[in-house]
Amino acid sequence: QLQLVESGGGLVQTGESLRLSCAASGRAFVTYYMAWFRQAPGKGREFVAAIKSWTGDTTVYADSVKGRFTITRDNDKNTVYLQMDSLKPEDTAVYYCAANPSPRWEIPQYEFWGQGTQVTVSS
Repeated sequence: QLQLVESGGGLVQTGESLRLSCAASGRAFVTYYMAWFRQAPGKGREFVAAIKSWTGDTTVYADSVKGRFTITRDNDKNTVYLQMDSLKPEDTAVYYCAANPSPRWEIPQYEFWGQGTQVTVSS
């Protein structure tokens, strides 16, 4: 069992940055593939970024965030991060952290999900 708690959301202006954190409680965090998804009002859940288990040496990004967002993990702290730079109004959404013991990458079939954190980017 893995519990995920997101934090770091907020209200920022276009061009500013935010760093989201997802703290995991439970055993064997290092063995999980981790990802971030988001859901804007009236839209479906959208893949943002994912990172490989253990070393985190493989990452995947949605085209819409490539070059602006960076996903990393700190296995000592059982935490995955999403650094978001050059934010745009279209990045406004609830951001969710997800975990799965095997790779899912952009496919939203993750076993564990957090409750989400709101990110709002004003123009």
